[in-house]
Amino acid sequence: MMGTVLVVGAAIVRDRLLLAQQRARPAAVAGRWELPGGRVEPGESDLDALVRECLEELGVLVAPGHRVGHDVPLPGPAVLRVYGATIEPHATPRAVEHAAVRWLSADQLDAVPWLDADRVLLPRLRALL
Repeated sequence: MMGTVLVVGAAIVRDRLLLAQQRARPAAVAGRWELPGGRVEPGESDLDALVRECLEELGVLVAPGHRVGHDVPLPGPAVLRVYGATIEPHATPRAVEHAAVRWLSADQLDAVPWLDADRVLLPRLRALL
């Protein structure tokens, strides 16, 4: 995996709902939905990156859990690796870097336009709810 960029995503579940966020930019993906997360920086572990990215993007601290699904190829030499995660019961995620955040039930997962990489994982995500 040398030279491959690792992107981590958080499947945050609370009360049988999954947290999703809507991209504000770049224009090519604005309005589409994804799991919170981002790039793993050099010298950073997957889980440390997941905690940092969720704090930056949502303003909440997450507790990472198990892997969800398989690594999903992304454009360029990159892969998406998703982990289950939880947040404090009264924590309120907010759209710091995104257009919106939304809690989705299993029945609502197909109602939003997901980014392609996240859409691939919908069957696994639905199983978490």
